Amino acid sequence: MPRSPALPQTGDSRQARTERSGLSLLSVVIALAVLLPVAAILWLAATGGMDSLPHLFGVVFPRAAGRTLELLVLTGFFAAFWGIATAWVTTACDFPFRRLLTAALVLPLAIPGYLAAYAFGEFLDYTGPVQAGLRALFGFKSMREYWFPDIRSMGGAVLVLSSVLYPYVFLACRAMFLMQGRAAADVARTLGAGPLKVFFRVQLPMARPAIAVGLSLVMMESLNDIGTVEYLGVNTLTFAIYDSWLNRGSLGGAAQLACLLLLAAGALIAVERAARRRQRFASGKTTTVVHDAIRIRLKGARALLATLVCLVPVLLGFVIPVSVLGGYALRRLDHLTDSRLLDAVATSMVVSGLTAILAVALGFLLAYSGRTARSPAVGLSARVASLGYGVPGTVLALGVLLPFAAFDNVLDQNMRALFGVSTGLLLSGTGFAIIYALTVRFLTMAEGSIDSGFQKLSPHLDMAARTLGRTRVQALVSVLLPNLRPAILTAILLVFIESLKELSATILLRPFNFNTLATLVCEDASRAKVEDASVGALIIILAGLIPALLVSRSLDRAR
Repeated sequence: MPRSPALPQTGDSRQARTERSGLSLLSVVIALAVLLPVAAILWLAATGGMDSLPHLFGVVFPRAAGRTLELLVLTGFFAAFWGIATAWVTTACDFPFRRLLTAALVLPLAIPGYLAAYAFGEFLDYTGPVQAGLRALFGFKSMREYWFPDIRSMGGAVLVLSSVLYPYVFLACRAMFLMQGRAAADVARTLGAGPLKVFFRVQLPMARPAIAVGLSLVMMESLNDIGTVEYLGVNTLTFAIYDSWLNRGSLGGAAQLACLLLLAAGALIAVERAARRRQRFASGKTTTVVHDAIRIRLKGARALLATLVCLVPVLLGFVIPVSVLGGYALRRLDHLTDSRLLDAVATSMVVSGLTAILAVALGFLLAYSGRTARSPAVGLSARVASLGYGVPGTVLALGVLLPFAAFDNVLDQNMRALFGVSTGLLLSGTGFAIIYALTVRFLTMAEGSIDSGFQKLSPHLDMAARTLGRTRVQALVSVLLPNLRPAILTAILLVFIESLKELSATILLRPFNFNTLATLVCEDASRAKVEDASVGALIIILAGLIPALLVSRSLDRAR
């Protein structure tokens, strides 16, 4: 058949190409804004001089790197143990309080590591209830008469971080066991395999990608943590950057250490993405037969053991921190009217609210560009923008401060020379630097939530709206945005709460007399005033409970 003649180029198609080009350009600008702190770190590390290198790599780095590796390995091991064990037990077995414990196992996500460290420090200290009970029980008069492990140690940091971070492994493994594990387990049992053999030979190998995803998130959060390791006296790379920057006054040395920490974070991101690709091919669709599979009914000692396996991490990761901090807070309710706390709450609301709005707006642009433009530049920009979450907060703070301070200094010099007016610190000396850093860090969270909402909307919706005479903007406003409202609200909520809890970047970038809830709590705890910090800490925990309860509710629906 002869080909039909080509239609002339229409104004609408030219307009569509212009809109797609504009979206692509915006995506590239967003990606460059995310890369700016990383580029600043690399530039300062290369130009910061070599005078400090012998000390850094001869003394500081070997010790800090060894402690960091030890912390990551031990925290990852215990987080994997509790996460895998609880995921398998709650999925494959039936025992008393299973449903309640399944929901409760997610609650430690509401507890930031630094708050758990403050609580465990009080709980296991010499004057705490545990050692006081031991002295009363055995008649000890002083600490010299008995031995008790020191919470301010590597072991204490591992205990704290693994207790609050294991839900990442639990959620990833439980999803895998629900999707495929039970179906494969039923097939293996028909071939005569027992429960433990099914777990080790079938379900655990299938869950390796999920375990890798959960562990990479655990290790990234451990790398980002500064409040826990500082309070418990563990000299990690994160703390070494903090110490080199603030205590030694060596920005170049801090940047050189930050580059090494970036390499570690990049390796974890690569592992996580590789595991996600493998998980995509390993996951299959399930049927109602799979969801209705019969669990192994446990009785007697086995039922008690399963209950304890699920109860212990909940006690360590949620009950003890909430009990300690909540008990202090109830005795200090008068602090609710304290001006310092009220100012910190107001500052946290403003900073977290602006961060949530900005991150969601940029995340929406990235997700919408990926839906409409579908160009290599947009895809690459989205991948680059997602790197911000993997950059530890300490490194991010250093990378943000450098270009902002340089801009402020150049602007101030030019304004003095031209007009005799000093502009001062417009970017680096205000809360804008904090908002920018938090937006870069949590942009991935906002974009991922909105993109998942887009994935549920058929692309034919856009086409149908266009055939009915709507422009692209009208279709977006009247069709897509109303359907995306739940995803957008979820993204705002998640970014707001994560910004409220963030400490690593905020404590380094805040101006003088600028306190958020997280920095106020950290200040009081560092002065051994955990009781005074308890009210602010409880507010952070209550805010963090919202997404944790939403996840628990989704687990109950999945059941």
